Amino acid sequence: MDDLSPETVTDAALAQMATTRDPRLREVMASLVRHLHDFARDVKLTPDEWLAAIGFLTRVGQACTPTRQEFILLSDVLGLSALVNLVHDAEAPELGTTSSMLGPFYREDAPEVPLGGSIVADPDGKEMLLYGRVTDTKGNGVPGALVQVWQTNAEGWYDLQVAGGAATDMRGNIRCDADGCYHLRTVRPIGYSIPLDGPVGELVRRQDRHGCRPAHIHFLIGAPGFRELVTALYLSDDPHIDSDTVFGVSRTLVVSPVENDPAAPVRGIPSIRYDFRLARESGPGSNRVGADPKQILAVS
Repeated sequence: MDDLSPETVTDAALAQMATTRDPRLREVMASLVRHLHDFARDVKLTPDEWLAAIGFLTRVGQACTPTRQEFILLSDVLGLSALVNLVHDAEAPELGTTSSMLGPFYREDAPEVPLGGSIVADPDGKEMLLYGRVTDTKGNGVPGALVQVWQTNAEGWYDLQVAGGAATDMRGNIRCDADGCYHLRTVRPIGYSIPLDGPVGELVRRQDRHGCRPAHIHFLIGAPGFRELVTALYLSDDPHIDSDTVFGVSRTLVVSPVENDPAAPVRGIPSIRYDFRLARESGPGSNRVGADPKQILAVS
């Protein structure tokens, strides 16, 4: 047995892991160990710093509940969620609408809403119309595509952040018609700060970051035979449109409400038209960078 050094301990760890039967697990863990060891050597990580990091990650885990996913939030503010999303999109067989992250506030139990219905239980802000068409990459409508929508209320809160998520609001599932068209009512969302009352918020404050997300509306769109689309539309006049704290904004997803749009299926309220393109299905696996918080706890 040879004594280990800061250089040889990496090879020793990799040698023990080489017997891993699952080839993908072996590949991922080997790369992770190499990068973690290189990081520790690069910054000359001290025992106190290592222990502080362990404490931080412990607090992140302790902050997770069935309505709050602090680890997804951590991944978001580090840009890791955006990176995973971008790497995954680069492997798609064809290009549909630009994607964005699912985020930590998605929930599976949203109610069905009829075409033209509202996702808002008690509108207390300026009502707005969302409408458009879901097509394939050649422009053909996708009949019956399921459009899941969720957003903050007019005060900048998701329903999961209010009363422990007891009520479902500001979200709904809409089925497109035979031509792939959809339309629904909502209220104009506002930009908001990510939760700053936990360990991730503490990290963001220590980095002197504003921690804000520009006003946006989430979409999760799917249909048989097509790659599920996770994306969001961002309002152009938000002051943080160029500095999203989770790096989710793309130019093609920036929109502006239109007053008196003659093409809108409902008149008299501002409207946003956006047509979504679905790419063909590309095999098993999820396109969701994010999850319903209670699902993650169930899996673990």
